[in-house]
Amino acid sequence: MIAKSRFNTARSLSFVVTMAVVVFLVVPILVIFPLSLTDQRFLSFPREAISFQHYSKLLSDPRWLRSISSSLIISTCSAAAATLLGAFSAVALWSNTSRWILRLAVVLFLPLFVPGVLHALSLYWLWVQFGLLDTFPALVISHTVLTLPLAIITVSASLSQIDYSLYRSAISLGASDWTATTRIILPNAKLGIFAGFVLCFITSWDEVVATNFIAGRTWRTVPLQLWSGLRERVDPSVAALSVMLILATVLLVLLVRPWRRIS
Repeated sequence: MIAKSRFNTARSLSFVVTMAVVVFLVVPILVIFPLSLTDQRFLSFPREAISFQHYSKLLSDPRWLRSISSSLIISTCSAAAATLLGAFSAVALWSNTSRWILRLAVVLFLPLFVPGVLHALSLYWLWVQFGLLDTFPALVISHTVLTLPLAIITVSASLSQIDYSLYRSAISLGASDWTATTRIILPNAKLGIFAGFVLCFITSWDEVVATNFIAGRTWRTVPLQLWSGLRERVDPSVAALSVMLILATVLLVLLVRPWRRIS
């Protein structure tokens, strides 16, 4: 009885702590919704009436539209490149345990351990030397390097569920490494590949430190525009854009769930 009572107490305490964490995480997000509907010119709760003026302003402001377009292009290209490279890198790590492969893995995972500012400074110096600062290739390559470890991790998680004998059987039956990888291994890891693409896309979309060093007037992403809007003056359009991004994320999750069940 005493052990059962202690178990119930621990479970209740765990539930309370979990709910407190959920409230701490969710409430600040929910507050953004009424702030985006304010009828004032500054960030505040609605006073006289609910207004959608900041949404219309956001969708008609060329600066915001250009930043959204830039982020979509850069994030999509870098996520695709990181997922492609990450998938084949994960297969190489999964099918080979030699020392040089393990050393290569250490190099590939360096972006996770190097401080963001230090990484941004090194990328800034690199693109200055090549004269590619504030260019599309520089941003895509930089974001690809930063998100590549995430793609490797997610694809490796899927590969860990695959029986390695499938790969060896394909090789023993005459299939080349390329055929065994592209027609047998990677199709079985498609869920991890898709998850890696989504994770790389979101990370690239949110990247602000390296982008702030590399980008300028030509390419201004959404995080840079958000930072500019908060630094110059607290613009309610920032809250409107945040709500749109939250709804887009929820919609993406709802669309992915049926596909995940099918997979």
